[in-house]
Amino acid sequence: MHKFVILNKGIVETYSVFEDIPRSFDNLIEFIPEIIPPPHTEEEHRLNAQWEGKLKQLMNRETK
Repeated sequence: MHKFVILNKGIVETYSVFEDIPRSFDNLIEFIPEIIPPPHTEEEHRLNAQWEGKLKQLMNRETK
């Protein structure tokens, strides 16, 4: 299961669904996506590779 922890208006919030994370927040505290272990298919490889971009998205949403 994914785990994303943010500080939002001084309150620590935990999410397991990336799309539920607010558009802006104070700070990203933890970014722990579930990575599909090898061996994996090309589709699973693509799914694993998406997390680098999603981390960058969250870093851009930080306001502090």
